[in-house]
Amino acid sequence: MASIDEMKKVCSQVRRDIIRMTHLVNSGHPGGSLGCTEFMVALYWEIMDHNPAFNMSGENEDIFFLSNGHISPVFYSVLARSGYFPVDELKTFRKIDSRLQGHPATHEHLPGVRVASGSLGQGLSVAVGAALGKKQNNDSKLVYSLHGDGELQEGQNWEAFMFAAHHNIDNIIATIDRNDAQIDGRTKDVMDLGDLRQKVESFGWKTIDVADGNDLQSVIDGLQKAKAACGQGKPIAIILNTKMGYGVDFMHDKYQWHGKATNEEQTADALGQLEETLGDY
Repeated sequence: MASIDEMKKVCSQVRRDIIRMTHLVNSGHPGGSLGCTEFMVALYWEIMDHNPAFNMSGENEDIFFLSNGHISPVFYSVLARSGYFPVDELKTFRKIDSRLQGHPATHEHLPGVRVASGSLGQGLSVAVGAALGKKQNNDSKLVYSLHGDGELQEGQNWEAFMFAAHHNIDNIIATIDRNDAQIDGRTKDVMDLGDLRQKVESFGWKTIDVADGNDLQSVIDGLQKAKAACGQGKPIAIILNTKMGYGVDFMHDKYQWHGKATNEEQTADALGQLEETLGDY
């Protein structure tokens, strides 16, 4: 396991990857990717028992599902930087015949990707099903998933919340990126989720709040607390309070960066704010 300082260096490099990947093809979703960097690094460097050799079945290891698939830049960077595929492949992001599609897909057989997640609202159902499968197979490992708060406006999520609680699926940790930003504006203005913790708990889940989802230690502590709560009869949800565009001052907490790449001047500005720690691809 890496130290906090080492993981902070990984976070800086991952953010550089995100900016460079999306700029290179002038498309993609940098905002939410930047906001979820600490979570993804904590998950793959500290929390999960996972194997970069990659077995699609995920037997006897922790597995992760990215439901809000548009933040693929952070997912791809973390997978590459943790050994799933060569870092140099990041330069093919969103290009023709690349395994790194704008939204993760499975038919390219990219290591680390177990489900296509271009359509929002489906990931929790998949993750709950995988967790149920592990329980039925007496597999003691956990299932992790990540969801956008705007994504919870999709009704299928709430069916999955109900199903998991009804069947006491207590080996899943579903994290909600609570950044109050989606492509059309503030989540509270597009369709207000209200008291999200109260909603999730009313569906029978135990919830854990991480007040600062861009503080690496707070994220690790929240995930460790969630792990400790598993196996007690209830599914676990983490409400992760992040800021879209975190780490780049002109993108910070601005929903307009949900799905817009930086131009040349903005890219230079952003990279100037992010230390190159592991070497650019």
